[in-house]
Amino acid sequence: MSINLVSCDKAEAKTDDVQQVESVELIRTSQSWDGVELPDYFEGRPELVAVKYVFPVGQKLGWHHHVAMNYGVLVQGELTIIGQDGKTKVVHEGEAVVEMVGTIHHGENRGTKPVILYMFYLSQKDLPLAVQHPDIPLE
Repeated sequence: MSINLVSCDKAEAKTDDVQQVESVELIRTSQSWDGVELPDYFEGRPELVAVKYVFPVGQKLGWHHHVAMNYGVLVQGELTIIGQDGKTKVVHEGEAVVEMVGTIHHGENRGTKPVILYMFYLSQKDLPLAVQHPDIPLE
């Protein structure tokens, strides 16, 4: 009998140690990182797209702009985003960022480890996630 009591005690102790789900809001905004108001939603059926980007150390993503709203979470490293107007935003590990819509910009990894960034696009079928501007040279 005492063996059963001991195992019941141990089972109860384990249930006391169960961790609860934690919810932390990373961002809530109606503006992109540069302070510009986001556009209204498109009319019609949405297409939601999630993309994982990996930027090796020193790598730059070319000049581009987005047609659809998008936001993401940087899970590793440090990403520098530069607007064509010179505005700069450094996104750190664990931070959320809302991208510019319709404004030309690029991103680069100036840090010491690869950047891993998860982006979520609120788009529509057949819209590009980004429009590239290869005619604008990177410095």
